[in-house]
Amino acid sequence: MELQALKELAAVRAADELVNGGSRLGLGTGSTAVFVVRRVGMRLAAGDIKDVKVFCTSFQTELECERLNIPHYGLNSPELAGGLDLTIDGADEIDGKNRLIKGGGGALLVEKLAAYNSGRFAIVADESKLVPHLALRFPVPVEVIPEARLAVSRALERLGAVVTLREALRKAGPVITEHGNLLLDLLFREPVEPEELEKRINLIPGVVENGFFTGPRGGWIRPRVYIARGNGTVEGRD
Repeated sequence: MELQALKELAAVRAADELVNGGSRLGLGTGSTAVFVVRRVGMRLAAGDIKDVKVFCTSFQTELECERLNIPHYGLNSPELAGGLDLTIDGADEIDGKNRLIKGGGGALLVEKLAAYNSGRFAIVADESKLVPHLALRFPVPVEVIPEARLAVSRALERLGAVVTLREALRKAGPVITEHGNLLLDLLFREPVEPEELEKRINLIPGVVENGFFTGPRGGWIRPRVYIARGNGTVEGRD
């Protein structure tokens, strides 16, 4: 099956299995998560589910929700009151313990806000995202305030990372996040411990958030992962 078909297959399975009427739902960002948004919109339009209150993790997701007439709210709104029942998102890499790298699309800050404030968390992906070790092949992003770029880069290098400032496409200069920050992309030459790095990176002054999603805080559990295989099946893995 083609890659886009695999992404849609995983997204439809998760949206049909997990999304119920009356829920507070976080919707993720990216090329796989957009199929979840479309499936939720289709189910709402058909009357299959009702009264779903959506939180969007990026402007991209907001625009797709507006196109599909999906009502969406801020996380501080009375409708959501700072919490979600379920968030469904994509991932850039997934290891054997369902630990993740996210943020390839630059929305890691709000994606983590949604995931770590949800009662349940699900990931949709094709099998190419499965890896034995995180951050050896796909970089883990770190969002930093502009004034801290060099200081944070040096601190990350001391942790063993190869650090690259993310440059924009079709625009001269670096990527600017939706919150006005910069993104540093990290790769490692040897396997690392994601839980430890997630905590250590966020202790560096000037770091806003990083793209390791390992669940070390406040009772958050690792996600249920829906993996679309090339043979047309979807594996659900806890």
